[in-house]
Amino acid sequence: MTKGKDLTIAYDPWHPLTQLTPARIALGRAGTSIPTRANLDFQLAHALARDAVHIPLDFDALKQSLYNTGYMSQLLQSQAESQAQYLQRPDYGRCLSKPSIQKLTEQKKITIDIVIVIADGLSSKAIANHALTFLQYLVPSLTKANYQLAPISLVKHGRVAIGDPIAEHYNAPLCITLIGERPGLSSPDSMGIYFTYQAKANISTDADRNCISNIHANGLSYEHALKKLLYLINQAEKLKLSGVALKDETTESNINTNIERFDSTRFHL
Repeated sequence: MTKGKDLTIAYDPWHPLTQLTPARIALGRAGTSIPTRANLDFQLAHALARDAVHIPLDFDALKQSLYNTGYMSQLLQSQAESQAQYLQRPDYGRCLSKPSIQKLTEQKKITIDIVIVIADGLSSKAIANHALTFLQYLVPSLTKANYQLAPISLVKHGRVAIGDPIAEHYNAPLCITLIGERPGLSSPDSMGIYFTYQAKANISTDADRNCISNIHANGLSYEHALKKLLYLINQAEKLKLSGVALKDETTESNINTNIERFDSTRFHL
């Protein structure tokens, strides 16, 4: 046997490409099957993806972490009463529960520019790993631009559209939703950001939203995601729209210029 090389595994000429992608390519072959190591790696990745969906997010711990960081928050819930119901009835995850609606209606009316919503979505691990850190980039940028923020809404069993009734309640022109994305075999903790201008419950659709996805350690960085989001906010205020009509035209050459313009201008809706 050649040192450092298992001759029982047939070599795949695509193997050099594995340095460029986490995708499962060039796994090799042992007889008529894939090698044992590749099979075990797949089973581990599949288990991590399932855990991301089914392990509940500790909302109390997240609320405490936000409080320790200086951010006020409130706990809400969708109409889904369990994770099983959340997975089986996506429509329940788009609507607030009656107690949550009551909690909002009891609040004193204040002028709000931006609503930030955090929902567990399909990956509790994504929110646990990334939401707080990203907020530490986002909130200072928004407050520096003189935006008035509502308490951060933490929504259990929430889908993307759960931000619509919250933004509508506060009459907030801008809605930002952080949510755990459907886990993949190479990224069980990917977080997405959905941005909506003039979000309205049962009226706004996915076509009205802009999505910044794939935020995780091996994907989009917090800094780059922030720059994209601030660019979208800037353009949404100018054009009075979001979604398919609002294109993300950020590039490596112009994104910093757009952020400098955002930081140096006082926006007030």
